[in-house]
Amino acid sequence: MNSALAPGKIILFGEHAVVYGRPALAVPVTQVRAEVEVWPSEYRGVWIDAPDIRLKAELKEVEFDHPLAASLRTLFSELGVDPCPNINIRIRSTIPVASGLGSGAAVSVALARALCAYIGQPASDDQVNRLAFEMEKVYHGTPSGIDNTVITYAKPVYFLRGQPIKTFKPRKPFTIVIGDTGVAASTREAVADLRSLWEKDRRTWDAIFTRVGQIVDEARRAIEYGKIRALGELMDQNQDLLQHMTMSSLELERLIEAARDAGALGAKLSGAGRGGNMIALAEPSAASVSAIRDCLMSAGARRVITTTVG
Repeated sequence: MNSALAPGKIILFGEHAVVYGRPALAVPVTQVRAEVEVWPSEYRGVWIDAPDIRLKAELKEVEFDHPLAASLRTLFSELGVDPCPNINIRIRSTIPVASGLGSGAAVSVALARALCAYIGQPASDDQVNRLAFEMEKVYHGTPSGIDNTVITYAKPVYFLRGQPIKTFKPRKPFTIVIGDTGVAASTREAVADLRSLWEKDRRTWDAIFTRVGQIVDEARRAIEYGKIRALGELMDQNQDLLQHMTMSSLELERLIEAARDAGALGAKLSGAGRGGNMIALAEPSAASVSAIRDCLMSAGARRVITTTVG
């Protein structure tokens, strides 16, 4: 049996603008992960067992446009595996679906690693990243590539499409509290809606995306110099622009406001928005984290995850 794990992720800054050539910052979230196991089947076909999405079937029996099935077909095609081997594939994940934590990308990365190992072609991180990006296109249409990149390398990254990947190291550790609204949202729809707005008024939206890019660069410097309070202020600025992009929601705003009321240094949505997760920057103390966690739960968060970066 061959198996592979992949962590979740959060985008700290730059979501959506990254699709338009601006930078973004993202970090892995190792508290949640996807796991894929691959082993031979005594029956003909590709047998999928994905209990988290209640899918247990042979690949040909699954609807052609089902995201997981389509991703697998893409992976087999990219690897030149034709006909498909007689295998069992078990997929399990503790990453909430459609919540901005990179559930689809984590599954793609774990699938690529496990299947490459199974067919005797162990892949480098660069190869896994390329394969996962092709699979991400099935989920999101025009993905930025940031999800599969930060998950593949499992390191904080400064991402700019078309440029070499850059990791960054915080001068001081900082703690992020992640609140899940429990509202599933489609990344594909959010990306498509924003593209429609951009196509109608490119000058205005390009200026907004450029400002987001400036915030990203300022945030990276704040992280590298350990200026945590400045980082929180930048989170609030980025959230204002995400609201303007129509990516926030009542549920997100409720949690963001609750986190700020609890003493968070800054808070914003993370990921595609319109649901999914928000993130809050906590003071470096257990009391601060606990206060934010409690307020988020009281405000209706489905779950709360805490992760320390650095």
